[in-house]
Amino acid sequence: MTEQQTWSQRFESALHPAIARFNASISFDIELIEYDISGSIAHAKMLAKTGIISPEEGEQLVEGLERIRQEYRQGLFHPGVDAEDVHFAVERRLTELKGDVGKKLHTARSRNDQVGTDTRLYLRDQISQIRQQIRGFQAVLLDLAETNVETLIPGYTHLQRAQPVSLAHHLLAYFEMLNRDWERLGEIYQRVNISPLGSGALAGTTFPIDRHYTAELLNFGGVYANSMDGVSDRDFAIEFLCAASLIMVHLSRMSEEVILWSSQEFGFVTLKDSCATGSSIMPQKKNPDVPELVRGKSGRVFGHLQALLVLMKGLPLAYNKDLQDDKEALFDSVKTVKACLEAMTILLREGLEFRIQRLAAAVEEDFSNATDVADYLAARGVPFREAYNLVGKVVKTCIAANKLLKDLTLEEWQVLHPAFAADIYEAIAPKQVVAARNSCGGTGFEQVRQAIQAARSRSKNS
Repeated sequence: MTEQQTWSQRFESALHPAIARFNASISFDIELIEYDISGSIAHAKMLAKTGIISPEEGEQLVEGLERIRQEYRQGLFHPGVDAEDVHFAVERRLTELKGDVGKKLHTARSRNDQVGTDTRLYLRDQISQIRQQIRGFQAVLLDLAETNVETLIPGYTHLQRAQPVSLAHHLLAYFEMLNRDWERLGEIYQRVNISPLGSGALAGTTFPIDRHYTAELLNFGGVYANSMDGVSDRDFAIEFLCAASLIMVHLSRMSEEVILWSSQEFGFVTLKDSCATGSSIMPQKKNPDVPELVRGKSGRVFGHLQALLVLMKGLPLAYNKDLQDDKEALFDSVKTVKACLEAMTILLREGLEFRIQRLAAAVEEDFSNATDVADYLAARGVPFREAYNLVGKVVKTCIAANKLLKDLTLEEWQVLHPAFAADIYEAIAPKQVVAARNSCGGTGFEQVRQAIQAARSRSKNS
């Protein structure tokens, strides 16, 4: 099937070679070949079931398509630019194998509903795989959290030391972000799982097809109610890219923290050799390449989302060739998200080590327990705003004297306010500061243990 033979007798000459290359998508949509074959098998079975072709012809088509699948898996199927796209490539090979019967496969079908079906089958599988990866990453977070419930780490707001928290509590924040990602993908899956097959080019078909039968064979949850919408809808792809972008936001935020934590200025974690690189000229360096790459790759996924939104915003109904450009954005985003999830899972599982002693020292060397002093007074009847202002003055005085709150004598505390007693030192000790925040969802150790248990339960039951 040459370029000229691809089209009907409406055309008198073949495409210009450069235009043929420009027009072709086979270089990237070959990614869809297994899905194209599965969709074509369902279509062939439907044609035979409805009597549009004979049962024998249906069997020949299925047999030929399965052979092409095996040829591809064995590395024996290499269509070139002359095939234009994966759909023509498969049909051409089928015709080589089965003769004129192969030419009947495209009956009652257009490439428009065909590519829409293939893309949905592909994305449905990828969503399932990404959700499994998210669960794997969450399992690593939970394991780390479980062993670090009483490990303290400075908590920050505005990148300023705020209050000490349980390291487990900090890690569980990312568990929750990823859980929303997991749920979001599940919701999107439902809208991906709708079959456009049978919509034809845009208006349906005159043949007595059974769209619900092909949907059932392909495990779709339903069919598009409107054929024009069926061939031109890419909302599902945009929704996926939105979800993928949020996954990358969460991975990038964690990456930024790992980068900071591994710096000499923070020194909270040590990167292991298996997940770090060195400098070409500075032998002392150990670079956090994994989180830096994840942070950088987030931009390309965001870019693909923007590109697809711009691609779709001006398209009149129904199918337009512009939609050929949805696949590279989709494929690259899927590969990027999967690669970043894998890399970050490995990094957290085996690529870094928390420096517990450094973390313990970090929560002892600042004024992040100042709120607890105000709470101490408030619990003893002092209006909180009055206590807040008093503690602010105390912190200012301590800074001028190069002291921490724990360095003040009881006499100094009582000069500040008679409500202070000897138990102030216990109240502002970092472990007590954290343990005391036992409100629902807080960083108190008991709350964190309950949160870990609840998170494991959610993971197992979904």
